[in-house]
Amino acid sequence: MFTHREYEEAAALIRSRTLHRPTLGLILGSGLGALADQVQGADIVPYGEIPHWPGSTVEGHSGRLVVGRLEAHTVALMQGRSHFYEGYSMAEVTLPVRVMRGLGVRTLIVTNAAGGLHPDFRAGDLMLITDHLNLIGMAGFSPLRGPNDDSIGPRFPDMSRAYDTGLRRLALEVAAAEGIVLRQGVYICLAGPSFETPADLRFLRMIGADAVGMSTVPEVTTARHAGMRVLGLSGISNLAAPIVASETTHDEVLLAGQAIVPNLVSLVRGVLRRLPPNGTG
Repeated sequence: MFTHREYEEAAALIRSRTLHRPTLGLILGSGLGALADQVQGADIVPYGEIPHWPGSTVEGHSGRLVVGRLEAHTVALMQGRSHFYEGYSMAEVTLPVRVMRGLGVRTLIVTNAAGGLHPDFRAGDLMLITDHLNLIGMAGFSPLRGPNDDSIGPRFPDMSRAYDTGLRRLALEVAAAEGIVLRQGVYICLAGPSFETPADLRFLRMIGADAVGMSTVPEVTTARHAGMRVLGLSGISNLAAPIVASETTHDEVLLAGQAIVPNLVSLVRGVLRRLPPNGTG
């Protein structure tokens, strides 16, 4: 667990490295970090230089915080994230969200690479996250476990609207205007790092999941606790079907990410163009 002082130590280091004051945060998943190259006037802070900030040990996660301008917004963009399966606690995995809140971020866009469970999905699709299943949290590994900091959020935060309806509407409008096929569905988070068995996949589909991954939900839970608006996007990197022709590998996930990136970049930038600079609306 971290204290308010430790969150502020991390935020203070970031403030000392940039004159930008971000109001919008982005977290980029496996193989999706190319959006960071489009941030203007970027100041880059490696994760290893930020106090208490967890490093990223997974290929496809560069491990850098990029702060600058994207469209009309000042953004803090995480080029890679940490995961529970890397050995980090939930408090460590979600510390960056708390730090971004301390920097002034009030809107968060989270992306991930996910396996497609819905039979209509294809590798290379984008999915707008409409809701999630917090299987890790149900098992007791909640990022909100422990003493509550009332200055951040309530002891029992409401999660009935985890993914902001206004932001989802903007994403659908952008996708229609750009000719991007944007699926919609429920994302489920597992602990990983092993990929799922056929029996796992049958179970996940049966309980209502459309895409499966190993991230995002702890970050979204923490963001909502802090009162942030959240937009979630999954890049469908592989088909997670109970009967598959070949094994799923992380290399496959990264390769699919390269194909997903152009549409993801267009979608995110389109949403930002329609979103007022203060992140409201």
